[in-house]
Amino acid sequence: MTRRPLPLTDDLHDYMLAHSSPEDPVLARLAAETAGEYAAAAVMQIGADQGTLLTLLAATVAPRLAVEVGTFTGYSAICLARGLAPGGRLICCDISEEWTSVARRYWQDAGLADRIELRLGPALDTLRALPPGPDIDLAFIDAHKPEYVGYWEEIVPRTRPGGLILADNTLWDGEVVRPENETARLVAAFNDHVAADDRVEQVMLPVGDGLTLARRK
Repeated sequence: MTRRPLPLTDDLHDYMLAHSSPEDPVLARLAAETAGEYAAAAVMQIGADQGTLLTLLAATVAPRLAVEVGTFTGYSAICLARGLAPGGRLICCDISEEWTSVARRYWQDAGLADRIELRLGPALDTLRALPPGPDIDLAFIDAHKPEYVGYWEEIVPRTRPGGLILADNTLWDGEVVRPENETARLVAAFNDHVAADDRVEQVMLPVGDGLTLARRK
């Protein structure tokens, strides 16, 4: 019988956070400002536990080139950039000058501004303009759900063997099991696309709103 994850109650979630590396002051201030200034959109920001996981994964891979699709106010970019190899860089793709202006301030505060390159514009255009590779060591997808498959198809061929590709929101509040709205159907279709892709091996983790972790073969 397969051991399933425990139901994550509020108390258990608090316990897990208390036994994980704490959110540092820069990330805590960024989370607070995002929640205060962009309350309606703040749900797009990853949680502290997921941020720590991104940093640990990035530090394990030590990417010289990482790519983030969907930056918002910059929280996840800080987490990823902290794991870059010496001299490594993170390319961030987003379309919002307003949200990423917050990100730029906090990247400076975190001492990472020289390692992060922001490219404003449609992410698919940015990805298609990258060299054919494979040069990407780590990629994180957390943007417009209808374009997830498109992002994936641009990133996978550009990722080196052994490189990691992460995709956020792949459980979509649990609705992917029986999708009843368009976004849930799109996320479920993306999940099926990844599961059928023999270029990678992957696992879906119940972290945040679902995090798929794939390794390029």
